[in-house]
Amino acid sequence: MNRAATIALAPFSALYGAAITARSSGYESRFLKTHRVAAPVISVGNITVGGTGKTPLVQWLADRLAESGRKVCILSRGYRRENAKQRVVVSDGERVVSGIAQSGDEALMLAQSLLGRAAVVCDADRMTGATWAIEHLNSDVLLLDDGFQHRRLARDLDIVTIDATNPFGNGRLLPAGILREPIKNLNRADCLVLTRTFDGGAAQLIDRIRRVTNAPIFQSRRAIKQFRRLDSSNTANAVAELNHQPLAAFCGIGNPRAFFEQLHAAHLEVRHEAAFRDHHRYSQADIDRVTEDAHAKGAQALVTTAKDSVKLQSFDFQLPCYIAELEIEVSDATNLLELVQQACQYREW
Repeated sequence: MNRAATIALAPFSALYGAAITARSSGYESRFLKTHRVAAPVISVGNITVGGTGKTPLVQWLADRLAESGRKVCILSRGYRRENAKQRVVVSDGERVVSGIAQSGDEALMLAQSLLGRAAVVCDADRMTGATWAIEHLNSDVLLLDDGFQHRRLARDLDIVTIDATNPFGNGRLLPAGILREPIKNLNRADCLVLTRTFDGGAAQLIDRIRRVTNAPIFQSRRAIKQFRRLDSSNTANAVAELNHQPLAAFCGIGNPRAFFEQLHAAHLEVRHEAAFRDHHRYSQADIDRVTEDAHAKGAQALVTTAKDSVKLQSFDFQLPCYIAELEIEVSDATNLLELVQQACQYREW
């Protein structure tokens, strides 16, 4: 955002900030009520718009909780889904029972990647969604995806993710900046996870965070786990097929630059990059345009993200399309998981 636009939007940021402060005061004074449900609630959220890596962390936590014997349900609002006020069961834990239009891309991606390990439910009212999951799916731990601002549902652990490559933008609140809340509100978090911390270079950011909170801080990064063809679940030959093959990369995620840099870090030959807006709904014309541009740059295949892949199944591709499946690596993961388990056990006493 240029300086002129920032100045022009500053009065609106001031109004937004006043509303956020009033709402926070309402919860802190208990004029606005929080409500507990009959299972532990772990929230993963952020204080900025755009992709900070919270959904991959939700997936990582769901995997670990399922491994420990928990019956996990992820609660999501299902951004940009149809009938946003309607509750939708995306997965009951054993079957994916909703499509992309009803669930939204992130919720469907989580449902598919966590099949057999976690249920996924979309509900704009997180509290009633949580109650329903406990009663009908027998969920004994709830993961609240993008939950830091949803304070009506009480949580037992509040985790905030911060993108180390662009933590707070220009430091201004919406709409003049990318902050959903003032930086000082990080003092509500029980712990923070810095994402995209390449080579551990986050000392200055940690120092800045320490001015407002002494909560535990963990660092994480994402690495490419494997590739697979869009038209196949087989990953065995995908890496060999991609080696030394010129590629065109495209995505519609919150931080497309991070995805493209991930591909370069894997020493892939990326000839062309195409970034769409976050949660973009693709058309055949979009795919044809990406393919045409790829051909013009000499690319012989396409590569995209798992989040994008759930929206691409119905399209005709003139070039092979691969999905880069990423996994998160958390430093000091044992201590983070100990906080999670403590939060769950505390509710069982």
